[in-house]
Amino acid sequence: MLDPVLAKIDDDLPNAMERLLEFLRIPSISTDPAYKMHCDTAADWLVEDLKSIGVDAGKRTTPGHPMVVGHAEGTGTHAVFYGHYDVQPVDPLDLWDSPPFEPAIEDTAKGKVIRGRGSSDDKGQLMTFIEACRAWKAVHGALPARISFFFEGEEESGSPSLVPFMQDNADELRADIALICDTGLFGDSTPAIVTRLRGLLGEEITIIGPDKDLHSGMYGGVSMNPIRVLTKVLAALHDDQGRITVPDFYNGVPELPKDIEAQWNDLGFDHTAFLGEVGLSKAAGETDRSALEMIWSRPTCEINGIWGGYTGDGFKTVLPAKASAKVSFRLVGTQDPHAIRENFRKMITDMLPPDCSVEFIAHGASSASEMATNHPAFEAARCALSDEWPNGAAFVGCGGSIPIAGHFKKILNTDAMLIGFAKDDDAIHSPNEKYDVESFHKGIRSWARILAKLA
Repeated sequence: MLDPVLAKIDDDLPNAMERLLEFLRIPSISTDPAYKMHCDTAADWLVEDLKSIGVDAGKRTTPGHPMVVGHAEGTGTHAVFYGHYDVQPVDPLDLWDSPPFEPAIEDTAKGKVIRGRGSSDDKGQLMTFIEACRAWKAVHGALPARISFFFEGEEESGSPSLVPFMQDNADELRADIALICDTGLFGDSTPAIVTRLRGLLGEEITIIGPDKDLHSGMYGGVSMNPIRVLTKVLAALHDDQGRITVPDFYNGVPELPKDIEAQWNDLGFDHTAFLGEVGLSKAAGETDRSALEMIWSRPTCEINGIWGGYTGDGFKTVLPAKASAKVSFRLVGTQDPHAIRENFRKMITDMLPPDCSVEFIAHGASSASEMATNHPAFEAARCALSDEWPNGAAFVGCGGSIPIAGHFKKILNTDAMLIGFAKDDDAIHSPNEKYDVESFHKGIRSWARILAKLA
């Protein structure tokens, strides 16, 4: 059943790329109200495209941009596929080599690419799945499984409508497995299934000392300097081995399973080259952990900004009244972001000297997500991807946070597989975004293989 579907995908690739180019021409920038009409147009485009392959699809209103939901009947496994049709703003426009919403196929030193905003994040990825379904339908007259489609228009602007919509439509969206195409390959030719996503906690700290800025000649030495207090506090967040010192911080941090560790070791990750690309040479985190562990499966504490006193041109000998910093934590396993926030704040407060106080501003708190790889769909998908790509597929982690995966689990009790075909040099969110034609073509073939395995 699969071979004629793969042949159809190969034959229809030029038409598939034309459909993608048409989709990319719609400037569906969700964060800018000036593009609201275009987001509506993108949703309408998806509805019509799904209908063209026999999907019962419709546009659903929300307080923000619409959702697109569709269903295709089938037997056996019920999968819900998620993607987002909105894109990032294009600024700075002068750094684009061609207009961002006039997409084109370009020849590069590494091969043909699809150039344009949204080509990789996420329209090109989204369309790999639709095109796989189109080929199945054309060859066999029906899809090999029951498929629901769920497309969002606010992912790039914080998804304010997503959770309420999922809660209100939980029965309709619940499935045996969720499929998400918003990730990438490992390197250029190793397919990956993301099985763990780190959570995120943000805190802003302001240390307050004297009631005004002070002259350092008159008050220096005798007066407490909030910047001095702040830097001492921030320096105390890590020990000499790179471990985080917030009390009970490691509660809920699991050890990496041996089989996953073996897969990661087989990837041949060169952390020296990885760091060298950004002008660094030595890993700076936990001294007893590998670089991939630190990126994918270990928690972090990072200082993202620090300010206080006079920072303009020239020099001003001042003791500031306040000093501030922003600190973020990436979380793993079952770490509780709210408990960590409480312990972090207590640690800071306990370190304050006399005459100093502290104010905190919370900036979000989300838990990590870890997928149940013992679900049979995970191994089926790994085998399917390994059949398509030069290298065998691996279960990997993701250093960032993709909240939709956690929402599927918490709201719908549905495990999610994150499978994508982007490459590190796709320049997502940046000028000159691209998606390799190979990623698009083999991505379609990969989803066809996965659908066959799920069936």
